Amino acid sequence: MTTMQIKPDFLWSQIDTVLLDMDGTLLDKYFDDHFWEEYVPKIFAENNGLSEKEARKILLQRYQSVENTLQWTDLDYWSDRLGLDIPELKCKVDHLIQVHPYVVDFLEYLQRIGKEVHLVTNAHSKTLKIKLRKTALGSHFDRIVCAEEIGYAKEQPEFWAKLETHLGYNKERTVLADDTAKVLNSAKEYGMGFLVYVAKPSSRIPVKFSPEYPAITYFNELIPDTF
Repeated sequence: MTTMQIKPDFLWSQIDTVLLDMDGTLLDKYFDDHFWEEYVPKIFAENNGLSEKEARKILLQRYQSVENTLQWTDLDYWSDRLGLDIPELKCKVDHLIQVHPYVVDFLEYLQRIGKEVHLVTNAHSKTLKIKLRKTALGSHFDRIVCAEEIGYAKEQPEFWAKLETHLGYNKERTVLADDTAKVLNSAKEYGMGFLVYVAKPSSRIPVKFSPEYPAITYFNELIPDTF
């Protein structure tokens, strides 16, 4: 059974602050999926005399062991653990880093209507640097916050309380857009005012709406037709 779309129904007059995830939300997650599931296993296999299938199985177990923690996105951790220069490998396939359709239009719209906009990501600071250099999105944000700066991953409710102190926003007048249900769950537990699920994180997978959260396919859905 296909989940029907729950459409966001908030008014922009109810919002002061917009929190936006990066990978899968603003950027096409195909880059990350390809990098960790195909490219890294290929290089790891070559370096360790393994088949790609064997390498993928080993790496998947290692990935899952630190899922939803800061280590999962820590490039230095993976460089040490795998004996690879992960930032250098990311740069070799950075042509796959792409901005989702309508993201720039949406960010420009938020600027025109005077909202405070923050990029809030689990991505490691080295990953962030690579992606901002490639996409030139950095100038659209009032602040950019990596989870390592907060000390928790976004899947952990403690993250949001510390972020509120860090940025000084009113959570009841704040909207968070993210492509990960676990992140939205933790933000909901914390009491975030408005939540939006991004239903097409990767250009290579079909749209999949959330059974629980208001969802969009692309950000043009949050720009009023009358604007």
